[in-house]
Amino acid sequence: MFVNRHQKAAAECGGFHLYKQYFLIQLKSAMQYKTSFFLTCIGQFLVSFNVFIGIYFMFQRFHTVKGYSYNEVLLCFGITLMEFGLAEAFARGFDSFASIIGNGVFDRIMVRPRSLILQVLGQRIEFTRIGRMLQAVIMFAYGLAAGRVDWSLSKVLVVLFMLAGGTALFSGIFLIYAAICFFTLEGLEFMNILTDGAREYGKYPVDIYGKRVLLFATILVPYACIQYYPLLFLLDRGKWWYGLLPAGGFLFLLPCYVLWRIGVRHYKSTGS
Repeated sequence: MFVNRHQKAAAECGGFHLYKQYFLIQLKSAMQYKTSFFLTCIGQFLVSFNVFIGIYFMFQRFHTVKGYSYNEVLLCFGITLMEFGLAEAFARGFDSFASIIGNGVFDRIMVRPRSLILQVLGQRIEFTRIGRMLQAVIMFAYGLAAGRVDWSLSKVLVVLFMLAGGTALFSGIFLIYAAICFFTLEGLEFMNILTDGAREYGKYPVDIYGKRVLLFATILVPYACIQYYPLLFLLDRGKWWYGLLPAGGFLFLLPCYVLWRIGVRHYKSTGS
């Protein structure tokens, strides 16, 4: 038993060390072309800034959207954008998984004595998403400063829980996208509805889109658990246990992982 525990601890340490090496290699690669890196970061910032401008002008005409003020919407969108930005930065390997399979890279990954998921995650880390994250932080900070949220330690913890749960949720969707590639060998564009589409629709609380969308976003793909319900808790409009619902983002990873394992067992190599 002692040996097994020691081997497990060594494997976990090795996994952390491996990901650290991937991280440093990807960072060094990004810094080889600093001008391109910073221009891409600026581009990511400006794309999100255009959405912010759109929200601003809309609220100049309509002062509330289904009872939500401008500052409350900024809080909502800022958190959603940070969640998506973190997932896109660190789970980008799954989003580009079709090319990993098509180029025969996954064949090499499978013969290495390390976690498949860890190796796929290390294939691509998008540091340029810093620009999008910066925009999200600015929007959230502005909404926080101008809003009327009565902040407490529990609400700060809920915000952190929302970020962690939302990152897990979007990473799970990227994992589903990768798992489907085992069967299709090509990425399915409709999955963008659940990723980029969710990022765009997520700038407003989910309930403004109607009861059916809220039901879908609560049961099937729990966006509401990492956005709408905890936001109600922050605004003192919901029950205390709403602050616990971001755990749904972590639970969503379980069926995503099962689908991934099914895909790995189904994989027969592309013949590249």
